[in-house]
Amino acid sequence: MGDVTARIAEIVGDRHVLTGDAIPDDYAKDESLTVAAAKPAYVAKPATADEVAALLSLAAEIDLPVTARGSGSGLSGAARPRENGLVVSFERMNAVLEIDTANQVAVVQPGVTLAELDAKTAEAGLAYTVYPGELSASVGGNVGTNAGGMRAVKYGVARHNIVGLQAVLPTGEIIRTGGKTAKISSGYDLTQLIIGSEGTLALVTEVIVKLYPRLAHSATLLAPFGDLDEVMRGVPRIIASGLTPNILEYIDNLTMAAITYTEKLSLGIPDEVRDATQAYLVVGLENRDGDRLDGDVERAGDLLGELGATDVYVLDGGSARKLIEARERAFWTAKAAGADDVIDVVVPRSEMPGFLAKARELAAAAEAGVIGCGHAGDGNVHLGIFCKDPEKRHKLLHDIFAEGMAVGGAISGEHGIGQAKKDHFLALEDPAKVALLRRIKQAFDPLGILNPDVLFETGAR
Repeated sequence: MGDVTARIAEIVGDRHVLTGDAIPDDYAKDESLTVAAAKPAYVAKPATADEVAALLSLAAEIDLPVTARGSGSGLSGAARPRENGLVVSFERMNAVLEIDTANQVAVVQPGVTLAELDAKTAEAGLAYTVYPGELSASVGGNVGTNAGGMRAVKYGVARHNIVGLQAVLPTGEIIRTGGKTAKISSGYDLTQLIIGSEGTLALVTEVIVKLYPRLAHSATLLAPFGDLDEVMRGVPRIIASGLTPNILEYIDNLTMAAITYTEKLSLGIPDEVRDATQAYLVVGLENRDGDRLDGDVERAGDLLGELGATDVYVLDGGSARKLIEARERAFWTAKAAGADDVIDVVVPRSEMPGFLAKARELAAAAEAGVIGCGHAGDGNVHLGIFCKDPEKRHKLLHDIFAEGMAVGGAISGEHGIGQAKKDHFLALEDPAKVALLRRIKQAFDPLGILNPDVLFETGAR
């Protein structure tokens, strides 16, 4: 071990390698509620792509399992290392290298947080529009999980907003994929292959992200409904209306009660309306012109009334901001309330009413609780699962995941599979597809050293 420590120190410097008791507990886990912590043998903090390449060359030479780490805010256990392994932490690679206003892109290192990137792009009147709900998350983490968030209904998820990468292969080579161009049709799209691969194919050392103009005017509408199904049936109508909301979220009554209590948030909803409400729809609108925004707000209010909303509230700026922030922190609210797991099944928008009804039915049969909210505009359902019995919970999750896949959805919309959902993924996914994924993994990582416990077990000792 001493020899390995010395060799890592030769690459990153003595001050940037940690071993043994000097490794803080945070490096042993991410925010998954179900994947147990495992402290690695080594933590290295490289500053350049060349240092990352040297670390991976060393790992390949001695068959050392490697786990990449950004901010550790993931929810699926993809950043949980092996006890005998190496964590490559990107906390020193945290620079915004370029804001290119002509091409409307930014070039950033993977350790840059979303808050840091947001501040830099704001100076140029631009924005990176992937907001997965945790601004301390890193851009590298966005790449690894194909992060989404509330604004995906308008702007898409990470794979729609990342146009190029620099990455280090587990064999030590540095490659570039994509670039600042709007389109490329030259061979396989390696950028898209690496996005969402959860650190199993390559370690990303530079990211080129799309930027959009920041629009000066915005409004947030809150519509209570007496029936959750009415909310879900209304979502396609809103999407088809041409209003182009940048936020379209549903929040069930229990989740709304929890987040408003936790955040001490008053929305001005009368008690009699709140008591009769089963679910809320949050609609965010934005425009560069204030008068046009006012017109969109009026149209949206009329449409929500037609769809069965009890009332429509246009929140003032402070309340709107606090509600959106509280919704983004819904995971922490569920965790504080004692949730045993939080999942993120995605289904076609049209299937959301039936899927949610089936999830509630499955939970009732398992004597469990399910509450939730989600990105109604893109079918991403976030469910807090309250079921203490591990065996019952495993079966309940399996049944919910199976139901989502049966209606054309997927186990995860944005959190990833990681280690938390691996067993369900392997049991439910098409075996031919899993076999192909294994062959892709083998092509990138013949020794199986990168995140060998994520998606499926691979070679590293």
